[in-house]
Amino acid sequence: MEILLPKMGESVAEATIIRWAVEEGQRVAADEPLIEIATDKVDSEVPAPEDGVLVKQLVAEGDVVQVGQPIAEFSVEGEVATVAAPAPAQNTVSETPEVAAATPVAVTPDVVETLEAPLVSSNGAASAVGRPARMSGGRFYSPLVRSIAEKEGIGQSELDQIKGTGKDGRVTKRDMLAHLEGRAHHAVAAPAPAQAPAPTSAPSPAPAPKSAPVVSMNGEDEIVEMDRMRKLIADHMVRSVQTSPHVTSFVEADVTRIVDWRQRNKKEFQQKTGEKLTFTPFFIEAVAKALRDFPGVNASVDGDKIILKKGIHVGMAAATPEGNLIVPVIRNADRYNLNGLATIVNDLANRARTGALKPDEISGGTYTVSNVGTFGNVFGTPIINQPQVGILALGAIRKKPAVVETDEGDVIAIRHMMFLSHSYDHRVVDGQLGGSFVRRVADYLEAFDAQRSPA
Repeated sequence: MEILLPKMGESVAEATIIRWAVEEGQRVAADEPLIEIATDKVDSEVPAPEDGVLVKQLVAEGDVVQVGQPIAEFSVEGEVATVAAPAPAQNTVSETPEVAAATPVAVTPDVVETLEAPLVSSNGAASAVGRPARMSGGRFYSPLVRSIAEKEGIGQSELDQIKGTGKDGRVTKRDMLAHLEGRAHHAVAAPAPAQAPAPTSAPSPAPAPKSAPVVSMNGEDEIVEMDRMRKLIADHMVRSVQTSPHVTSFVEADVTRIVDWRQRNKKEFQQKTGEKLTFTPFFIEAVAKALRDFPGVNASVDGDKIILKKGIHVGMAAATPEGNLIVPVIRNADRYNLNGLATIVNDLANRARTGALKPDEISGGTYTVSNVGTFGNVFGTPIINQPQVGILALGAIRKKPAVVETDEGDVIAIRHMMFLSHSYDHRVVDGQLGGSFVRRVADYLEAFDAQRSPA
């Protein structure tokens, strides 16, 4: 049977092969990892479907593979497969004379692919160079390397001269970028073509169109290539702003009860539950309650249809060590008590920082919360996580003088205050719904039961 690259979450179409955990011909038990892969969002493993033998590896480490593409041949018969040793510097498979004679050789598009239209490289020049071959001179080139070479107009002969620092001398993305940088240093600007004088009988020429602004650089500037995750985030953010007309409503909430309760009970809470108690579970609890009250915010848009989600699956934006953001999802967040929310929030946050989240843990969210207060920000105007219709930014909790109503009259007291910023899709969420929702979240936070048991 063929093992295909599984779907790795929403908007993920490809993955990079990191490492094979099983060699060809090796037995493996069901659910043991066959291969390690990385996407723009998460690193993961592909397990063996049953007890069996890995017959053949169809992709190599470093390859970029599309979702649904075969990555291995696997036998579930329990018999050890005989694997032919790869011939050096050849892209063929050893076969018996009878099989070889009966099997026609198929030339793949990867080997003979040519350009139907010129590409434009980073230096602005049109490239008429086709995509290099997968194998040349006994060296394998990954799809990413060949794609860069095609875009930048690097021919096969030039590619073969690039020194590879990868495994078995393979050319890596870093090698390609270093080569292109060296190219740029030796490039000589061509003189601008002289303009022909306008005929005397012709009318005044129309003003020439303005050229795109050129980014000036000097020797002190540093060029940093976007990694795959940053490119995905950039595309996602631009698409969201172009799709949804964003409106943001702000509410200030008095969270003194929560701050005081947490301070009194966090040690006992940790002793009883084994979990550290952060502020995030309190916020998720209030958001989940408000989403039940206002189902129009727990929705998505499909053309001219509004899809009201029955499950309340709250995503919480978390920062990775590389500085990127990932959004693990708390499924059915309205069904957890504070103890359960603390457990799942801590687990997802820890595994987000270590890159150990599973694909289904970062997909399927119906609403998103972003705690900008962790960066010391008072409030923010977050961008909606498509295809959702709302996102809530939680500002920093600060001590402020505030007017407090008492039975004896109004008094000024020091209170713990924070801003809530609700950005929503104004195509389907109007100001009344968007503003009422964030006000309800604040009401739940302010009405926190100060007599609640810590576990």
